[in-house]
Amino acid sequence: MTNSESLLLDTHVFLWWREANERITPAVVETVSGAESVFVSAASAWEVAIKVALEKLRIPEPFERGVEDSGFDELPITFGHAAAVTALAPHHRDPFDRMLIAQSVVERLTIVTHDRRFEPYGAPVIWV
Repeated sequence: MTNSESLLLDTHVFLWWREANERITPAVVETVSGAESVFVSAASAWEVAIKVALEKLRIPEPFERGVEDSGFDELPITFGHAAAVTALAPHHRDPFDRMLIAQSVVERLTIVTHDRRFEPYGAPVIWV
């Protein structure tokens, strides 16, 4: 990992980042902090909004504010990202995670995740 690389945080990793969860090791904190750019996908915001509405998740602040306060950038979902999902093998069935994988491939981002189901896709990964 070099500081010129750009990262995409998966939903869990972003939420853990906001709460300073110890699952994120000091090495990963250093890597994220030193990255050129760190993105959080609109897919993650959508997933969190659904879980909050269903009362399966509580967050202490609006999602967007958490992204901004972390100094991260929003990654919108584009038609190109949606089209890339069709090329993905069905290793992972979660539609939000599939979008993150497609975005990481299209945008050439290294994804930061704990989810081992991302591994078969061959995209660059930093494991939490």
